[in-house]
Amino acid sequence: MKTGVVDYKAGNLRSIQNLLQFLKADFIISDKAEELFKCDKLLFPGVGEAAYAMGQLSKTGLGSMMKDFAKSGRQIFGICLGCQIILDHSEEGDVDCLGLIPGTVKRFPSGGLKVPEIGWNSFDKVQEHYLLKDILASPDVYFVHSYYPSVESKYGIAQTEYMVPFYSIISRDNVSAAQFHPEKSGPVGIQIMRNFIEYGA
Repeated sequence: MKTGVVDYKAGNLRSIQNLLQFLKADFIISDKAEELFKCDKLLFPGVGEAAYAMGQLSKTGLGSMMKDFAKSGRQIFGICLGCQIILDHSEEGDVDCLGLIPGTVKRFPSGGLKVPEIGWNSFDKVQEHYLLKDILASPDVYFVHSYYPSVESKYGIAQTEYMVPFYSIISRDNVSAAQFHPEKSGPVGIQIMRNFIEYGA
């Protein structure tokens, strides 16, 4: 099972590469839509700003490829920004996104805690999901974000609270995403990524 990592010139590719190599995964990192579409799974790593990312995806054809990949039934996993650009619209840059999962991206309210949220926070499972296989209750994972996904409860897999409750893992059919960074989340993140890589193998 080969995993394609989408290179949109802003992702946290080195950490993702190190984790995939640690897991002995079969993977490629590419900015070419035709190469990525041939893979069995697709990983969209997240660092950056929504409007810029959507501009890159539109300009390179990677956005259309991701929509076609999702339609094919193969697994897609988004990380951080990748948890946002799969929704319908983002308040960050007021930009339309890929629409793979219904929902919007909202900024944390001003006042109260510091924005962006940077550091460790926990999540609670609200639905069974393959990404959470062998994950213990309420684990700590690493976040860096000013925006969060707002989706219907049926798409929420795990929930976190930072000023407001939000779903930190979301999923619809074959498209899933985490608002935190598995590649920076120690053993928990390693297990989540292992679940993605091995699921369906």
